[in-house]
Amino acid sequence: MQKVRIVKGGVCSAKGFRAAGVPAEIKYKGRNDVALIVADAPCAAAAVFTTNQVAAAPVVYDREIVRGGQIQAILANSGCANACTGAEGLKDAKLSALVTAGELGIDPKHVLVASTGVIGRRLPMDRLLAGLKAAAKELGRDDAHGLAANQAVLTTDTKPKQAAARVTIGGKTVTVGGMAKGSGMIEPNMATMLGFVTTDAAISVPMLRRALKLALAQSFNRVVVDGDESTNDSLFLLASGQAGNAKIVKAGADFDAFRAALTAVCVSLAKQMAADGEGATKFVTVTVKGAKSEKEAERAARAVAKSPLAKTSWFGRDPNWGRVLAAVGYSGAAADDTKAEVFYGKEWAFRRGQIADERQLARLAKVLEAKEFTVTVDLHLGAGEATIYTCDFSLDYVHINADYTT
Repeated sequence: MQKVRIVKGGVCSAKGFRAAGVPAEIKYKGRNDVALIVADAPCAAAAVFTTNQVAAAPVVYDREIVRGGQIQAILANSGCANACTGAEGLKDAKLSALVTAGELGIDPKHVLVASTGVIGRRLPMDRLLAGLKAAAKELGRDDAHGLAANQAVLTTDTKPKQAAARVTIGGKTVTVGGMAKGSGMIEPNMATMLGFVTTDAAISVPMLRRALKLALAQSFNRVVVDGDESTNDSLFLLASGQAGNAKIVKAGADFDAFRAALTAVCVSLAKQMAADGEGATKFVTVTVKGAKSEKEAERAARAVAKSPLAKTSWFGRDPNWGRVLAAVGYSGAAADDTKAEVFYGKEWAFRRGQIADERQLARLAKVLEAKEFTVTVDLHLGAGEATIYTCDFSLDYVHINADYTT
């Protein structure tokens, strides 16, 4: 397989895409909140959406549109989720797509929309559409344009989240670039709060969908901030075909190379989300190995990653392995504390019934002083292994969410 090269960039890194981000005062003044991503021509497209039964209007609308497999533009906004807004909210989503198509001179069936922000409020359509028209005039291919678009979809995020990778396929350089937003209300079960990925690979719609599903399983579906699944979760993937490689229409070396680049971008974005969790001070990688199956390993790792007790102990730099082992125990995965081991970094905290003494606890506490560390549980029951990316819970998490709508 060709080696994947990580490069600087985002949604404008791949050939055939432009982007823009502008302020429209949807919720805040003086910050970008309307983003536009536009391809030079209709692209092969794939998308995944929230499994939450309470789905926002943009999700309901996009699910139907993306079935056609061809998309040329995505309009996105922050500050208002357009969720739980009934028939009027769906009407607003459709109108914003229609006006976007008219502004760009493209087919309305090739436009997707995305929203994030406060649930239960109607979109301020006058401001949104004014922002759309301004964004259409600002479209560009530079990294700065991609960054502006990324900034426009942030809510409680403290920083943009971008990634790009390149791989050689059939002698041609193929680029994958992306951006995401997500800081709280994160346990996707499909994707992320909002994710946008572009590529210039030539690939069929069925293979694009397959690649996205496989990449998703190793990235956005392995990130947890607080265990809450959003009404608006959406992940979009557009392929312009401008790299000039022979079109990927079946499994094989070319598909594997593309999938590797796509996965690298998605994993990077997912990790950035976990590291930027609301109020987070620690980025934590939780790995469970030695489980009876991969499914059980993931179940156990996910339980640890979203345990409020474990997450608050990480914030307090307290190596409380008991909270970790307890979460594994109630996860539904098979576990036996007489066989299990718990590690922080490379330091053991619990080993088959042996408990860390004061000297070992001091070593563990030092591991937890770092901004990034791993928590590993070895169950010694089988070959199953899984990793989940998460963060700690700090006092700021409470403050952010206590005041979110007011």
